[in-house]
Amino acid sequence: MKNITVLGSTGSIGINTLEVIQHHPDKFRAFALTANSNVAQMTEQCIKYKPEFAVMADEQSATSLANAIKQDAPDVKVLSGTDALCEVASHIEVDQVMAAIVGAAGLLPTLAAAQKGKRILLANKESLVMSGRIFMDTVSQNNAELLPIDSEHNAIFQSMPMNFANGLDQVGVDKILLTASGGPFRTTPLDELVNMTPEQACKHPNWVMGRKISVDSATMMNKGLEVIEACWLFHSSPDIIDVVIHPQSVIHSLVSYIDGSVLAQLGNPDMRTPIAYGMSWPDRIESGVKRLDLFDIASLYFEAPDEARFPCLKLAKEAMQAGGTNGAILNAANEVAVSKFLNQQIRFTDIAKVIEQVLEIMTAKEADSLENILEDDQLARQCASEVIRKLAA
Repeated sequence: MKNITVLGSTGSIGINTLEVIQHHPDKFRAFALTANSNVAQMTEQCIKYKPEFAVMADEQSATSLANAIKQDAPDVKVLSGTDALCEVASHIEVDQVMAAIVGAAGLLPTLAAAQKGKRILLANKESLVMSGRIFMDTVSQNNAELLPIDSEHNAIFQSMPMNFANGLDQVGVDKILLTASGGPFRTTPLDELVNMTPEQACKHPNWVMGRKISVDSATMMNKGLEVIEACWLFHSSPDIIDVVIHPQSVIHSLVSYIDGSVLAQLGNPDMRTPIAYGMSWPDRIESGVKRLDLFDIASLYFEAPDEARFPCLKLAKEAMQAGGTNGAILNAANEVAVSKFLNQQIRFTDIAKVIEQVLEIMTAKEADSLENILEDDQLARQCASEVIRKLAA
């Protein structure tokens, strides 16, 4: 029986993780569940899964949760705050940690899990975008296991040789092909993008996701962050990673080899597949996902991304190449801009403008300490807010 802490259990990844756990009650147990402020859904999860711990972001939400479950799940210990997140991620009884908290908030508990040598099922790409070298060193020094859960990185992992850490050139890999759906605005006329609404941006054609990551898909910043993440996960450089728009989201990513072979992982667009793979690796278990029917699909399409349509992709690649804390700056500016867009305070096309200006204004530090990374994260948020204020003036 493996005990799993689910960081971000009320989000789409967390919900799918709990479904896989429910599918295999003899193999996995939800040891701890965490959420930001969704007390209603966390109440349902605590009553259903009876975890040892439930953690909310703030004390008020935790108090509300404790009162809501005191009759039906009285043994669940309810905690709050970042320290509590780190506690349940690094707890001695925990075997695996699903790192699915969106944004910078997931960094510290995911690092805590790495420091205790846990199997980390990484769905929080910001941990690597912000602190790639520190995070990877922590994983290595503590013999933690790092398995990517993003569908694209999980597909790359499945298509790589087991010894890829020896160096991609040493194992015959010459290119990583990172697929992207193109999001909801792939064919929208460029002059209409300025008027796109949050509701339109969140209407992804293939995946059911949270609002923030849905907007990231619409701008393709999610793919930019995934390029950075792939560089760290697979010891790669950005120049051998190509983004390929594949609207059907059936091929989740590919790896090209020097002998002309290209290996790909295919499947229906359902996050339970990579989640189940990460939980059971190196074995495979039933995920509950409908089997892929190639005859039903019939045709697959591919196209190159248009940088005029998706400027965030270029900004992310440039941040990775520049190094230092530029990844943290990029991520922080994007989080602020997306939040303002979702609150209808800026236009869709302003998101990339805000990020670009913040990267131009700020001078990145060396990313050699968590203090530098977190400091520039906060400075970038302040800078982004000021840029947005001027845009609105």
